[in-house]
Amino acid sequence: MNLSVRIFIALVLAVIVGLIAGEPAVPFIKWWIAPIGTIFINLIKMMIVPVVITSLVVGMTSLGDTKKLGRIGIKTVALYLLTTAVAIGIGFVVAGIVQPGVGLGLANESAVKVKEAPSIMQVFVSMIPANPVDAMAKAQILPCIVFALFVGVGIIQVGGERAQLLIRFFDACAETCYKIIGMVMQLAPIGVFCLLLPVVASNGPSVLLPLLSVIICVAVGCIIHALAVYSTMARVLGKMSPMKFFRGMSEAMLIAFTTCSSSAALPVNIKNCQEKLGLSREVSSFVLPLGATINMDGTALYQGVCALFIANVYGIDLSIGQMGMILLAGTLGSIGTAGVPGAGLLMLAMVLTTVGLPIEGLGLVAGIDRVLDMFRTCLNITGDGAVCCVINESEKEQGDVA
Repeated sequence: MNLSVRIFIALVLAVIVGLIAGEPAVPFIKWWIAPIGTIFINLIKMMIVPVVITSLVVGMTSLGDTKKLGRIGIKTVALYLLTTAVAIGIGFVVAGIVQPGVGLGLANESAVKVKEAPSIMQVFVSMIPANPVDAMAKAQILPCIVFALFVGVGIIQVGGERAQLLIRFFDACAETCYKIIGMVMQLAPIGVFCLLLPVVASNGPSVLLPLLSVIICVAVGCIIHALAVYSTMARVLGKMSPMKFFRGMSEAMLIAFTTCSSSAALPVNIKNCQEKLGLSREVSSFVLPLGATINMDGTALYQGVCALFIANVYGIDLSIGQMGMILLAGTLGSIGTAGVPGAGLLMLAMVLTTVGLPIEGLGLVAGIDRVLDMFRTCLNITGDGAVCCVINESEKEQGDVA
């Protein structure tokens, strides 16, 4: 049976068993079953930094030219920001039609504490690792990416036999990482079941139903974005059938859906884009790690929905100017947002502050944030794959990719 099918079956079983077991079984589930899911997550996280470092270095040295590297980098970042802005717009449209939050009583006790959003200069400063080893130990992806970029450029500049020695070393390390990921993925159905079961048992229908309109908006918005934007990108710009694209992305999408972490899905995404979608190693090894850090289409769409939801709950009419500010803040704020569970709340706090909406409104979505995180993270990594398809085809047309 295909691994994607087995993962999906595990996901459905987790929902069924969680709803049947309900809250009385939560202590048993959290004590005996949830740790198995944590082990699976740790196995994937174990490979994040090695994959980011080795794949980026291999991708850059494969390009062999700093001018070519700059060209691909500019196109990649531009596409990521464009799709992020479109995602926020789709979130506004869907939420504008459904009008989530209208008629929902205001919960004053819903205040939730969120860390202050970093300024743009703090993001830039934190990108440069004072100690690369410390950044790797703490799994700080953006500093690791910057370090890997410098290593790759350095190897290109050295050239000759000494550079080839390092290239072969990193290439062997990257291949080893992919083999380990393949072994870990065989445990994915068990890991997915153990991760999702406590979430469903704890947040059964009694908790989810009052805020169902928000969940529906985010889910529908993500589906529309995936089918309309990513299918078009894959077919028109990437010269790939949407069916092949989504089939090749299915494993990474399911891992992202259950782990709520773009970083955790990254190793699987790199492996599948190369092996199932046939994308070049040099492009995917550069575009995907970058996307896992700065491409947050799902998170951006979620912000558009939640901003309108909170405005409706508090009886505030958003102006066109405020919506424009949300779009701008959400698009730029996606750069540097960590691809880890819960990062969406931090970005939402920044957006709410930017347009003057009550920060207390975070408490209204905090309770269902784990559910919303599943949809937005799944969309995030799907967007990484779509942009990778476009960049790969663009470079192929220029004759720079085999």
